[in-house]
Amino acid sequence: MLTLPPAIPLFDSIQYLEDGNAIVNQHLSEVTLSAVSDAGFVYEYAVDWLLEQRHSENNYKTYRSELTSFLHWAYTVEQISLSMVTRRVLSKYLDYCSKPPLELIAYRNVAQFVVDKQLKERVPNPQWRPFLGKKIDGIEQPYQISDKALKTKLAILSSFYAYLINEEYTERNPAMALMKNGRSKASSQHIISGEDLEDIKSFSDLQWSYVMSAANQLAKQSPEDNERVLFLVSLMYSCYLRISEVAARPGFSPIMGQFKRDTKTSVWGFYIPRSKGGKKRTVAVSKQLLDALQRYRRFLQLTPLPTPNEKTPLFVRHRAAGRGRDSGLLNANLGIRQLREQIYILIEQAAKLAEADGFKQDANEIRQLTPHSIRHTGISHDINLVGRPLSHVQADAGHDSIDTTSQYLHTSRVERHQSAEHKPLDHLN
Repeated sequence: MLTLPPAIPLFDSIQYLEDGNAIVNQHLSEVTLSAVSDAGFVYEYAVDWLLEQRHSENNYKTYRSELTSFLHWAYTVEQISLSMVTRRVLSKYLDYCSKPPLELIAYRNVAQFVVDKQLKERVPNPQWRPFLGKKIDGIEQPYQISDKALKTKLAILSSFYAYLINEEYTERNPAMALMKNGRSKASSQHIISGEDLEDIKSFSDLQWSYVMSAANQLAKQSPEDNERVLFLVSLMYSCYLRISEVAARPGFSPIMGQFKRDTKTSVWGFYIPRSKGGKKRTVAVSKQLLDALQRYRRFLQLTPLPTPNEKTPLFVRHRAAGRGRDSGLLNANLGIRQLREQIYILIEQAAKLAEADGFKQDANEIRQLTPHSIRHTGISHDINLVGRPLSHVQADAGHDSIDTTSQYLHTSRVERHQSAEHKPLDHLN
């Protein structure tokens, strides 16, 4: 019988993080079904954010520790979505951290995950606790947390919420609000400015051209491996999709039948049954994307266009899964980790092509971008290059507010500099 700690650690060491963990996945599924409907969805964002710290082990451990405590409190104690956390609610979390339950305090630092000898898998360490107390002369002392430690917690959470804002999960940062105006006010060096928040990471039109060139080149060289990748990035770019909207996850498996034709207008759309906050939407499908769909389906030896309610998986495996819920299955959708890996391979190939043509700086910038940058790029290009109305882009992107969509309108500092460079001080002389 497997013994689990009273609070489940959510994030393994950096080298194991992307492998996933069956017990963590089961725990998140239970939370999603019983308490917080978008818990699994936000967990994927948390993993992506932590992966950005892979080059600094100390940062990774510090950020992981804080996220684990915060998500345990939000999902298990308070049972609240992170999008609903306000400054007042977050203040309750600080109270919780100042006086945590005794069963969640350990007096010895241990690994969060260990290898179970029977299962031969990594499992949560039953000895681990989210809070670490101190001993003096071997005697356990009452748990205390310093003001400096509370400020660090808020700074980390503010950074995470800034990431969630950039990923369009939420529009508010309760940690920043508490840092600026509430208790545990932080110094200005901890506060992320609005100028930094405006950085929407997207490919330039030149950089995106190299991504598509690389995708087409790879598909031509090895269609068995890369026709899928070509259609994946075409779909994400054209329909502004998050990777979680096209990947398999507990309770959701994308299918071809999500491409739907309106019987009255004959217009095609891509239906997203559930995204952030449980919202659904239908995104307009362009002629070029419809052509890309037909090419992809011909490669899969399917009819050119999907039939109504067709159940064929959208992105099928090339080899049967070796473990997990789809173990032994070939005709099953790929998950977020596998799709992310394929996109990063493509991004690296695009960077190499740009570098070979002498665009070294663009190549370096391409390597800094992520799968979610494809969504940002599609939105930015449609507004600034194609000239789509903001209201149309807002609907297809699933933005709650037109203000969110308008952030993509000439967002770069370079564009602002260029437009201001030749402003006269006297318009008559």
